[in-house]
Amino acid sequence: MNNLTVLDFFCGAGGFSEGFKQKGFEIKHGYDHWKPAIDTFNHNFNLECQVKNILDFKKSIEEIENLPDTDIIIGSPPCVSFSSSNKSGTADKSLGVELTETFLRIVAVKKHQPNSVLKAWFMENVVNSKRYLQTQYTFKDLELTEWANKHRISPLKIAIDLFDNTSVINSADYGSIQSRKRVISGEIIKKKKLIVPQPTHQKKESQLNLPLYNSISLINRNFPSPFEKESKALIEDIQYPIQLEQDKITDHFYDTGVYEAEWRFSKHWKTNHPFMGKMSFPENEINPSRTITATKIANSRESIIYKSEIDRIGDGEYRLPTVREAAIIMGFPITYQFVGSENAKWRLVGNAVCTSVSRAFASTVLSALGIKQEFKLIISNAPNLKNVLNLNNYSRKTFDNPPIKNKNARCRWQPVKEGNLTVTLSNYNIEKNNKADGKWRTSIQYGTGKGFPIQHIEDEYFKKLESIILKFKGGAKFLEVINNGFSEKIGSANKLQEMFELQKSIGDFLEPTRLVDEVGNIIEKTIIDEPNFVQINTTIFLKKTVPTKQLFALYAINKIATIANSN
Repeated sequence: MNNLTVLDFFCGAGGFSEGFKQKGFEIKHGYDHWKPAIDTFNHNFNLECQVKNILDFKKSIEEIENLPDTDIIIGSPPCVSFSSSNKSGTADKSLGVELTETFLRIVAVKKHQPNSVLKAWFMENVVNSKRYLQTQYTFKDLELTEWANKHRISPLKIAIDLFDNTSVINSADYGSIQSRKRVISGEIIKKKKLIVPQPTHQKKESQLNLPLYNSISLINRNFPSPFEKESKALIEDIQYPIQLEQDKITDHFYDTGVYEAEWRFSKHWKTNHPFMGKMSFPENEINPSRTITATKIANSRESIIYKSEIDRIGDGEYRLPTVREAAIIMGFPITYQFVGSENAKWRLVGNAVCTSVSRAFASTVLSALGIKQEFKLIISNAPNLKNVLNLNNYSRKTFDNPPIKNKNARCRWQPVKEGNLTVTLSNYNIEKNNKADGKWRTSIQYGTGKGFPIQHIEDEYFKKLESIILKFKGGAKFLEVINNGFSEKIGSANKLQEMFELQKSIGDFLEPTRLVDEVGNIIEKTIIDEPNFVQINTTIFLKKTVPTKQLFALYAINKIATIANSN
């Protein structure tokens, strides 16, 4: 141990503290308003912390002054309201700002108080948070005017400077099995600045002569599958010198397979999103993992989806990471335990700070203070399993409770994304972003993101396209397939809505997203001699030249909407 002490605010599961502990720092206390976080923090650091609302420190200077004086203060204010994925970036940021500024208020008092022992402080948040925080805070800004006057400090003096003391960090640069970009702000008091650690790993295309980024395949090659049978075989931690009997590894040997109705949505929004780039489905295992999130979800673009190790088609064909896999990706040792339900464990892991990053910043403190660093990390070699709900059950799911959509759920699906446009089937007006109203629509979206044109196509329009499609090689075959066999699978508007909500086809009719997917498959199998359709004597699309596939897609999607609305 180096005898340096740490206070951790918004401590969560303790990822920030764990990195400092591994470098020999003593974790004195953690503060969080969520009981599973405090229970997990106490469990792993052998402490007796209590649930605490950090905003209490905004209301009372006395509470701040009564905090123990430590060498280091760290904190990771909740990032949810700042995240660009929360309500598409439109969520209220005021709580995130208030919590962050309360943390900075604590740091300001502990840094500037008489006989301060504070040697460094660090704050972690999502990159988007930079847009909503000031670059500098005076004592007045932090509501410390009275405190500053009491200590003969001008309330207008800069208490916290973030402008030159903030950097965007990618956890993969420090050996994490995850590309997770976060903002780190802070200061080593002696140096009057934030010292950014030197990377230990690099991308393939970098010229730093460092080991390459760690990839997901590292787990697949060196860690047992979740479907292994119970065993006492010794398993080595991928990132730490720990050996553990397999049956002592928690939260890993259970079935995280997902319903086809869920993974199909994830696949669609990753590979065929109307205005965002293409992503891998399932995950590309030769790269670091994408960011682990706090929500266990299987049907979104942000979902992390793996191909299952067992042979299943449809339900269970793909799976989510286990909690233990996610924890490894975040850099936790396999002996680290998470207290609470499965959803609580996911949130604890996804909200944590990568230990490789916190450990790197702990090293900068030791270097700046001239303290010798021990090569050997301080880690727990055996897990404390007391009062831990272990998710292991060594059984397989039965998939007998498929998810369903809410009544009048909105549907939006497109068969092909090409030429920077999409032809879409929807049960609501996309341009107005209103509710589903029982009518199915054909529309064309041009460009990416908000503000680009949307063209609405009336029913029966497909009839005007037949003569044009017949001019293309493969056009006649395409029309034959659509009009002989495919059209019979199109239900009425109400039937499409019913099937969409139930997430399954009924009888001879196809559920609407499966109808659209089949259109995509038919187009891909059609041999088209001209890749582009150039409008000369006709005006169908707002762009003169579009991919021919989109012309074919427009025909089929409009036919679906027309048949559905006429029945």
